[in-house]
Amino acid sequence: MTASNPVKKAIELSASAASITDRRNSANSPQSQINASDWDLSRYDPAATLIRINQVMALTGIGRATVYKLMNQSESGFPQAVKLTNSNARGAPVAWVLAEVLNWNRARIAARNEVAA
Repeated sequence: MTASNPVKKAIELSASAASITDRRNSANSPQSQINASDWDLSRYDPAATLIRINQVMALTGIGRATVYKLMNQSESGFPQAVKLTNSNARGAPVAWVLAEVLNWNRARIAARNEVAA
């Protein structure tokens, strides 16, 4: 598998994002027990793989606030989050479909190429 493979790139970026998250969390938190280098997203269907905010930020290069801002702008085409629980509370856990995030990235690249042409 080459580094240009989007699923492989997601694995690498996930490992990077998890490393940052691990440093922020205490040694006793469940999140600090996650070893992102063990994640092999290539075994999963990107259309059915959910990724969390840190992975979205790593894949897109945009910050948390911008992710949520783009979600609220229908013209941005940014993927909507999937609720992970039935909670409507602010801060309830959400995730994004990996394939949708990758497709958004591709659309941004295509838009850049159209402007340049």
